[in-house]
Amino acid sequence: MKVLVTGGAGYIGSVLVRQLLKKGFNVRVIDSLKFGGEALYDVMMNPAFEFIKGDVRNESDVDKALEGVDAIAHLAAIVGDPACKKFSEEANETNWSGSVNLFEKAEKAGIKRFVFASTCSNYGKMANPDEFVTETSELRPVSLYAELKVKFEKYLLEERKDTKMSSTALRFSTVYGFSPRIRFDLTVNEFTRNAAINGEQEIWGQQFWRPYCHVEDLARSVVLVLESPIEKVKGNVFNVGSTEENYNKGMIIKEVCKVVPNVKVNYVDSSEDPRDYRVNFDKIKNTLGYTITKTVPEGVKEIYILIKSGIITDSFDQKFRNI
Repeated sequence: MKVLVTGGAGYIGSVLVRQLLKKGFNVRVIDSLKFGGEALYDVMMNPAFEFIKGDVRNESDVDKALEGVDAIAHLAAIVGDPACKKFSEEANETNWSGSVNLFEKAEKAGIKRFVFASTCSNYGKMANPDEFVTETSELRPVSLYAELKVKFEKYLLEERKDTKMSSTALRFSTVYGFSPRIRFDLTVNEFTRNAAINGEQEIWGQQFWRPYCHVEDLARSVVLVLESPIEKVKGNVFNVGSTEENYNKGMIIKEVCKVVPNVKVNYVDSSEDPRDYRVNFDKIKNTLGYTITKTVPEGVKEIYILIKSGIITDSFDQKFRNI
């Protein structure tokens, strides 16, 4: 199978590319290299790998990228609430218009599978803080990032549900962990980096919940869907993560403090974070047999080792952030 990975030079995409190659897939990446291409340096000479510098908003780029492809893992997007807020026009063009353009061209090309990287941010703020949300819970997006993900999910799974192409939406948990395109603007990575380098961390709204999942495990879910029988994944949506890996910020910093010595934690009372959700992941486990391989405490240790090694000379550099 030949898989097109959009956004394959990104935080999750660069990990997914390596997993697909290791599994024996042929892989083509299309990426605009907004954050550079260093994450793909070591796979460029792999005979099963191909790279196209291009943008999903550009029709000719998409036409070129789709030639001879069997499946698509669509990760290309302006990612995260802050980035979408700052670059709202680009977010609308990429996350919505570009995604629709990609889907329609893929459909005409007869591509068999389309896997869409969505987000658990779609749940926004839980209606009942004592319950866990599932795939059938109400979607309550509170940011442009989540609004655009919800919009394309509905297009994919409702408006275009009768298409021959097998479409699947994966609602990713909040990601963390090492990637060739490492980021330090993600909660677990950022808290660990700040604690290790500055010896302190400020925590705003320690009570707010989110599920967390290692970047390798999120990438594995895409591979799993591509390998699963079509009848199990077509027109389906799955939360991706583990029910045991729901944490609030207060719990995250406690895990950091177990690994990083002598951290000063400054708690700031805040009720301003509009996102607050705990997620149940039974569906993907029961339907596809998916389980995670890494936990938040392991991710903290991983980032701490990376920082303390000194291999990254300036982890506060802009290139390690999405904004």
